[in-house]
Amino acid sequence: MALLQIAEPGQAAAPHQHRLAVGIDLGTTNSLVATVASGISRVLPDDQGRRLLPSVVRYSEDPEQAISVGHTAQAEQVSDPRNTIVSVKRFMGRSLADLDATATPYSLLDTPGMVSLDTRAGAKSPVEVSAEILRELRSRAEASLGGDLVGSVITVPAYFDDAQRQATKDAARLAGLNVLRLLNEPTAAAIAYGLDKGSSGTFAIYDLGGGTFDISILRLTQGVFEVKATAGDAALGGDDFDHCIAEWMRGQIALENPTPADTRLLLSLARTAKEALSSVASTELAGRSSDGREFRLTLSREAFEVMSADLVKRTLRPVRKALRDAGLEAEEVDGVVLVGGSTRMPQVRAAVRELFGREPLTDLDPDEVVALGAALQANILAGNRSAADDWLLLDVCPLSLGLETMGGLVEKIIPRNSTIPTARAQEFTTFKDGQTAMAIHVLQGERELVSDCRSLARFDLRGIPPMVAGAARIRVTFQIDADGLLSVGACETTSGVEAHIEVKPAYGLRDEQIADMLLDAYGKADSDMAARMLREAQVDARRLVDATTAALAEDGHALLSRDEYQALQQRVYELAELLQTSAETRAIKDATAALNSASTAFAERRMDAGIRRALSGARLEELA
Repeated sequence: MALLQIAEPGQAAAPHQHRLAVGIDLGTTNSLVATVASGISRVLPDDQGRRLLPSVVRYSEDPEQAISVGHTAQAEQVSDPRNTIVSVKRFMGRSLADLDATATPYSLLDTPGMVSLDTRAGAKSPVEVSAEILRELRSRAEASLGGDLVGSVITVPAYFDDAQRQATKDAARLAGLNVLRLLNEPTAAAIAYGLDKGSSGTFAIYDLGGGTFDISILRLTQGVFEVKATAGDAALGGDDFDHCIAEWMRGQIALENPTPADTRLLLSLARTAKEALSSVASTELAGRSSDGREFRLTLSREAFEVMSADLVKRTLRPVRKALRDAGLEAEEVDGVVLVGGSTRMPQVRAAVRELFGREPLTDLDPDEVVALGAALQANILAGNRSAADDWLLLDVCPLSLGLETMGGLVEKIIPRNSTIPTARAQEFTTFKDGQTAMAIHVLQGERELVSDCRSLARFDLRGIPPMVAGAARIRVTFQIDADGLLSVGACETTSGVEAHIEVKPAYGLRDEQIADMLLDAYGKADSDMAARMLREAQVDARRLVDATTAALAEDGHALLSRDEYQALQQRVYELAELLQTSAETRAIKDATAALNSASTAFAERRMDAGIRRALSGARLEELA
């Protein structure tokens, strides 16, 4: 009898065969690819031994070399600024309205779903440009490992929203990569550090990359990596420090109307100066503007620290917020891991040291640590598991998710910092008699009102059996997968009718929305609560007005005298009129209470009449 081989779940069918998988750090400034060999995670170099791949793509005039990626493209960023795309990660999942078009040398196009860049090769979306970078990393990995990849784990900033995460997955698919998982960058760094050092305790992962800032508080215990809280700023990174220097240079040389070539030159010089000032006290910046003027400037580290002080302070606000969410004081953190090349700036390290009262941990290269952690996760997800790799990763969602309810209020279903993957459900009901459909509006944010949160998706649940208001039971389920992507389903429990949507929003959050969403929620808690109380009072009042109006139309003339009818009708008019004005909560509640009081006797008579009708003609023995 032939024996069938059945692999253990999570194991390769042939355990002795190592399946090729990689971790990819798709960065704003540089990107890397890493893998695990003989239990050790390592970054894969190119054929010249270079580990970092500049995240730069150029669309060339040369038909034989239509697209160049990395170092070759980077060398042309000043001479061909409109067709050499730098820091494309900042455009992922964004619309034109989300961006400051004047701050880039590119020609941006307002295309449906996501902004595009106008190049000599035509309109290119950030997804297509990112795919070129990922394709180059895939080729490097397959050439180095000598085979096809089974899959990859790609890292994203913890504060990337659904649109940005989905755009990253789409770019990977365009590049021919099988995405095993999207992994938050700070979490990947914690994996690399924790497994490399066998560490345990509570760690803060301070991740300042080229385009984004994230802070995550993680607890590492006996192989469990639990994210306790995360915060950040998706519009703050090393690029902003470059812009700071570039603006200073523009003022120094009195360059009023810089051309795209000027803009790219200043940013290129600024980045070089920023990197140099991490190790020297001052540096020179020299070049020639497009109007033929040559310039030579000297920038000191002290001057740079002064002009960038506000940017450093901006990183500390989310750090304090994450500590509060985790229920920790700064001194209770066992270690601070620095991630991202921008953390090499002395002013950043000094600020972190001062806040936590300890030296940051820099044992691992901050440029490489994210890719190394992603490679460890990819190795396990590909099935190359051993007993030593038996560890569990618990990540979180950074922002609350919920639904719009009557009155423009937000009912939170999944609170921020909930461990993912997760699924939560809540029951809702209808607002009007005979309602056969319900509009489901999915929202993201921490505020109480719909207008202050970000809309993710809308869909309708139709086919609800007609019932009196409040009788239907609609169960809405939210599911977040391991990649942080959301799906929502709704089902009417008595009939079984249901609807479902994969939430794939077309636009990313605006810069200020992501940066200030949580801070705004705390700073405006009192006004939010007052607004919520007002909306709730308005909803209760509207429900009472509708119910009383319907009852008067049905039984008012039969059960009430003329004077009673007119008095009750007047109360209804008064409350309805208040709802049409900007009346305060107290006034609406008082008018609601007055209508409730005035309608009590009418409600009792309707109940008596209903009982008499129900018992009319019934035999005594039938009631026994």
